[in-house]
Amino acid sequence: MKRLSLPCLCVALAALLTPALGHAAVSCTREGLQQAVDLYLTAQTRGDLSGLPLAQGVGYWENAVPADIHSGFIGKAMKIDHHRSIFDTATCQSFTEVIVTNEAAPYVFGTRLRVNHDKIAEIEILWTTTGYWLFDADSYLKHSSAENWGPIPAQKRDSRTTLVAAANAYLDAFLEGKLDRVPWGYPCERLEGGAYFGKGSPSDSCTVGVPSGVDIVNRRYIVDPVLGTVQVFCTFGAAHPGGPPPPADSHLFRVENGKLRYVHTMTHLLMSDFPRNRAPPPRRQN
Repeated sequence: MKRLSLPCLCVALAALLTPALGHAAVSCTREGLQQAVDLYLTAQTRGDLSGLPLAQGVGYWENAVPADIHSGFIGKAMKIDHHRSIFDTATCQSFTEVIVTNEAAPYVFGTRLRVNHDKIAEIEILWTTTGYWLFDADSYLKHSSAENWGPIPAQKRDSRTTLVAAANAYLDAFLEGKLDRVPWGYPCERLEGGAYFGKGSPSDSCTVGVPSGVDIVNRRYIVDPVLGTVQVFCTFGAAHPGGPPPPADSHLFRVENGKLRYVHTMTHLLMSDFPRNRAPPPRRQN
């Protein structure tokens, strides 16, 4: 029997342990959440889930509806052109904005991961493509990649409460139109589906085109004070008896010094379905 030398034995053991160590690095720390995202992006690029440390009974949703992880969007192989992630260590979640400009199959989508110890326990994807609300992947890539979403200096970071309040003030304005209650920053640029509301001017405002009479409900938050960001999964309007389900929506905010700096929006709504899904106008008070 041929004996292995000590150096060879160490190399062999390291090779055997590498996958386990990679999975063990997934955790509720920023580094652990980043590891989960890295593994997810590799899986999404390949269209292959085998490298993901999935928890038994992992939850999987697409556009706010439970879906089959083995036949869903996550199994689509694709070349990713740009992505950015935020990390919420208080709730063990991450959110990743992903842009694919492939002419044959372009996408802009957002993926939420929830980690439980060293496993990915939940995956949720909201995706948009050609024909969906204001969709333009090339424009989304152009403007998103040019923005600064880097870490906020520690002494200038807003609290989790401030970030959530800023997001809620913006979304609340969709119902009552009370724009004066939103902590607008100047400049503030909004990227909606691919439509860009900004001219590169110090006076750019995110108030343009904010509707009223729409109740943004079913809000769920992922908050990252280090990056000054808060992402909200929600539905664009409330469900009504006999009507279609409200479209799934994602709003991603960057907040600086308590003020809105960037707003990114994705809505899983076909442009052709807009009149059918539009929420009824608010009732007048007698």
